[in-house]
Amino acid sequence: MSSQRPEYADRYAEHFVMERRDGVLLLRVHTGGGPAVMSLALHHAWGEVLREAGGDPDNEVLILTGSGDAWTGGLDPALRDRPPALRGEDRYDLYRDGIALLRSLVFAVDVPTIGALNGPGYHQELALACDLTLCTPGTVFDDTHFRSGAVPGDGQHLVYQELLGLKRTARVLYTGAAVGAAEALELGLVNEIVPDERLLPRAWELATEIMAAPRATRRLTHAVIQRPWQRRLVDDLGFGRAHHLLNS
Repeated sequence: MSSQRPEYADRYAEHFVMERRDGVLLLRVHTGGGPAVMSLALHHAWGEVLREAGGDPDNEVLILTGSGDAWTGGLDPALRDRPPALRGEDRYDLYRDGIALLRSLVFAVDVPTIGALNGPGYHQELALACDLTLCTPGTVFDDTHFRSGAVPGDGQHLVYQELLGLKRTARVLYTGAAVGAAEALELGLVNEIVPDERLLPRAWELATEIMAAPRATRRLTHAVIQRPWQRRLVDDLGFGRAHHLLNS
């Protein structure tokens, strides 16, 4: 199996490690080689890298994963403590970058996607909205926006509504209750729970199985699977993001 790095890998190296094997691109988010710290810069980079990877004809399957034992490992203090952006360009940039995460994944990536959640963290919706989603036994899912006084409308809520249903999502959003890996599998948030050391090997195995199909079959099957996400994003993503920013 031949391995290479895309020519644009260096441009995103601060936030992502990339490896491509025979058409399968692994995109691993990180900060300093460890779990990614969510920041405004990373927020922006996610949308950009997904658009670029999606537009690269050499990518035929995309695997998204994190670093270490967490999908993301914390929040940049500059993001947590920023003053409210009440108007103008700052507020628009927050809106644009916030919706670009899911929008780029769902609309700019035309190949099968596999989310490999290596643990808890912010913006797990990116892995959950992939065609297939794996997680480790220690992965938990939650949304603590409401408990911290913010509107839970940044994208995770939308994925929960689609996968968990309205009533379960309402409970998670209002209470901040965590959903563990076993419950996530039972409820349909993820497809498989995989031991930590087997997470990426299993993702590569699934990617290899997908690559055995003809190219047109792979891409058109992805289009069919992603169609409900496209409808959901068109209807609800901008609405939720605007409400999230209204009192942030």
